[in-house]
Amino acid sequence: MAERDPNLITSSLSREESRDGVTVRVEIYRLEDRPGWALEVVNGEGTSTVWDELFETDDAADAAFRETLAAEGMVAFLDGATVIPFRR
Repeated sequence: MAERDPNLITSSLSREESRDGVTVRVEIYRLEDRPGWALEVVNGEGTSTVWDELFETDDAADAAFRETLAAEGMVAFLDGATVIPFRR
């Protein structure tokens, strides 16, 4: 019998956030059988910004989002701000 994939636990801190005419979806989640919360922000175009590190708590992940928002604003999550084109 095959093992089942672990469930994804979504934090109650996950939400839509709107500022300056920009709306993003803040996703904070973890796997049920592993510690560490992931932080992902998805903009209106579907572009995802994911933090490399996992956070000890969902509150810590939310604080990282808020710190980025305070320092850089919503522009940090727009396509042109987070996509680094590679030279062809």
